[in-house]
Amino acid sequence: MRAGHQGTGPGAITPDGCAVEMYSRLPAGVEPDVIASAVPAGARILELGCGVGRVTHPLLERGFAVTAVDESREMLARVRGTRTVCSPIEDLDLGETFDVVILASFLVHAGSTVVRQALLRTCVRHLASGGCVLVQREGEGWHTNLPRERVDPSGFTVRVVSSEPVGDGVRSVYVEYEFPDVTWTQTFLSRPLTREQFEEALEAVGLKVDAYVTEDGTWVRATVAA
Repeated sequence: MRAGHQGTGPGAITPDGCAVEMYSRLPAGVEPDVIASAVPAGARILELGCGVGRVTHPLLERGFAVTAVDESREMLARVRGTRTVCSPIEDLDLGETFDVVILASFLVHAGSTVVRQALLRTCVRHLASGGCVLVQREGEGWHTNLPRERVDPSGFTVRVVSSEPVGDGVRSVYVEYEFPDVTWTQTFLSRPLTREQFEEALEAVGLKVDAYVTEDGTWVRATVAA
């Protein structure tokens, strides 16, 4: 298990504390629609941290060509109908480029600034000329007003229980996923970033914000800086 990360509940748990079976139950949500609206139709997509394919499969159904990357073989075993690559994102070097690179799941908020920079450099390394990177970031106030919960229409509850400072601007976040028959938990490290800090992190690897593609600013399209 990665330092500062932990998961509980039945089934396989990935190094960052994610429960494979739990993620297999989660609906796709709005993410596929957000992505599809922000990139060219039929684009070649590199999805970094694809998990069980929760977003991958809807993108395939929409006609995108997706290469799905994850460090967990248990996660990738759930992905169907496309090429998969098992690798830590920060080490990935496929020797090819893509129209779109996706870095979702708040991965840009990695507790380690070195890891964050490595993740973003992987995005740049695999970006075709004229392509774009889609990054999902935490919304304003994500670490405040806790605990808070959201009841999904499909019948489960996501509860962000706590976010405690652990030093150097990093917070330890504890989340519960409560289903009618079972509860999973995840503890992970997150480094909150203001919009200015986020844009500086992009600039450090040669990227710039092209657009905040959702009203709440949680999804961002970035391109290579001129």
